[in-house]
Amino acid sequence: MITIGITDCNKFSNYERWLASETVQVLKLSSKENNISDLEKCDGIVLSGGEDVHPKYYGHPEWMERKDELKLDVNEARDEFEMKVIDAAYKKKIPMLGICRGLQIANVYFKGTLIPDINKENLKQHSKDSGADKIHNLKVESGSCLNGIISSNSGEVNSAHHQAADKIGEGLKVSARSEDGTIESLELKDPKQHPFLLLVQWHPERVAEQKNPFASGLKEMFIKKCST
Repeated sequence: MITIGITDCNKFSNYERWLASETVQVLKLSSKENNISDLEKCDGIVLSGGEDVHPKYYGHPEWMERKDELKLDVNEARDEFEMKVIDAAYKKKIPMLGICRGLQIANVYFKGTLIPDINKENLKQHSKDSGADKIHNLKVESGSCLNGIISSNSGEVNSAHHQAADKIGEGLKVSARSEDGTIESLELKDPKQHPFLLLVQWHPERVAEQKNPFASGLKEMFIKKCST
């Protein structure tokens, strides 16, 4: 039995259903419980989706003065807690999978920045439409970790975000982009630095067709890395 820690969010049950099985148990990592010590029990970490990362963490605290305009929804307690989770998991070499916000906060941890509202950049095809995820194509970089997992250079993913990575964090590289250039996946430049660190902008836990390698491939490889 392996244990995967999942950071808390209002759709935690989606991630739990996606990962939990007879061989995988999940553990909620929450700023409310401040249970950072539970990382000692974890064989892997999922950084889940949810609120925006406070812009003070990437050098733009003044953007909160435009909170309504930029549609910023932040949770500073969660940010602070999850920065500690990433730091500890990275140093302890615990496999990590970042999903949506998970990509964004990990990029910020590595000293990257974010686009605060991609809808103002005319990239509305990435945000939900009437409550449903958008679907769009992406292109995968040859030779990347992601490329090895899905065995393809392109495909379709779901999309439901209003922020995106801008400046790439130190030690990271882009492994996939949407057709409009929006960053869809990040990974380490040097994979030897860590057992597994993959960050994706889509939501594999709620891809409608779970046989899609952008869902099943990620899940299988992540669990495999957590098991070794």
